[in-house]
Amino acid sequence: MTETIGKYQIIRTLGKGATATVYLADDPDMRRQVAIKLILFGENSAMSRRLRKIFQTEDAIGRRLDHPNIVKVYDAVVEKDRAYLVMEFVDGGALDQFCAINRLLPMHRVIGIIFKCCLALDYAFRQGVVHRDIKPANILLGPDDNPRISDFGLGLNLQKDMGKDSTFVMGVGSPAYMSPEQVKNYPLNHKTDLYSLGVLLFQLLTGRLPFRANNPATLVYKIVNMDSPSVCALNPNLPPGLDPIIKKALEKDLYSRYRNGAAFAKDLSTVRYQMLDDDQTQQDLTHFEALRKMEFFVEFEDIELWEVLRISVWRELSEKVTLIREGDKHRKFGVIIDGFVEVSSNGRVICRLGSSEVVGEMAFLHPTDTLRHATVVTLETTKFLEINSAALELSSDEVQERFNKVLLSKILGRLREANKVLAKLGQTAVQGSLSTSSIGLTPPLELL
Repeated sequence: MTETIGKYQIIRTLGKGATATVYLADDPDMRRQVAIKLILFGENSAMSRRLRKIFQTEDAIGRRLDHPNIVKVYDAVVEKDRAYLVMEFVDGGALDQFCAINRLLPMHRVIGIIFKCCLALDYAFRQGVVHRDIKPANILLGPDDNPRISDFGLGLNLQKDMGKDSTFVMGVGSPAYMSPEQVKNYPLNHKTDLYSLGVLLFQLLTGRLPFRANNPATLVYKIVNMDSPSVCALNPNLPPGLDPIIKKALEKDLYSRYRNGAAFAKDLSTVRYQMLDDDQTQQDLTHFEALRKMEFFVEFEDIELWEVLRISVWRELSEKVTLIREGDKHRKFGVIIDGFVEVSSNGRVICRLGSSEVVGEMAFLHPTDTLRHATVVTLETTKFLEINSAALELSSDEVQERFNKVLLSKILGRLREANKVLAKLGQTAVQGSLSTSSIGLTPPLELL
């Protein structure tokens, strides 16, 4: 690794991308640490021109923008074979580290971070700048959850570039975060950034993207034509006020989307009072550890358990609380964490269930019938993990497969036990003999 870049002393590598490497370095004149983005042009002349253009754009825009939530650009140098950009160093990493289902930030922190990003994008637009590549990797997180938007290399200078017919101006960005107008290669304005920020907010709250696909063509189709799922269905612990906000941010119709970042931020501020301000991380970890010890979840991977927590509600119930009522219609089901419940039908007890047992699974698994045919009541103080059926159907294939496998196993086990009870009440069975023609053949399979 190069020990110096210009006058800057390299400390270590911060990250590598397709076109650039970012280093942590010392600025000897200002006596501060800086981040240096180094671009090597190479022999491909077309690529070199494009890289120069990106570099010049990031330099020009970065020097113009002066906002506490936008990374500051201090210096830029262009040489024959390379160029480097000297920027503010943000010691905290990018938001992409908090997008995995097992590493999500508490919701009140997410709202605070996106609120500040809204105001930063609003400021940039008022300076005539559209970022066009808002994604987790381009938002750095400093102390006190203070985000810094970085990487304006694909930025659009509205005062300078809007009149140009250029493929460089259009068709750039990260596909999963692109707005419908961006994937269709239409002219862009600041509302494309608000859409991408809405995608990021969705991901930080749920651990998944609003639109997922196995190939780019399917992804583009979904972005252009399909509505995103409800964020509160995917994470029932979120306040319901978030759903209309994210829906408005992800509107396909530009006229229905937020008109600016300030309007987006204002709506986000209205849901703050619906949230707990204390950090939920320790509670989440406690709940995770409890599930990890349970027989029901023994086959689940850790990452899948974190997803289960996001699509469920942890309930602590007192004695004689009705979980499910006979005759109701819904698909609610769940797993007993601790305690006991009684299952009955027509006022007669069917069974009593304890830890790691599931209740309500029949209506969830049935393709059409949501009528409840039994009542479930707690017998003592009970901890119950209520699974949101709609969220489970939108969860990963791995989690759905785990649930289906365990639920099927539970049902078959109960059928076998029910057969034993029925056998005690039944008449003496007819004793058959093995026919000559079946000697040597495989015995018939048991039905249960």
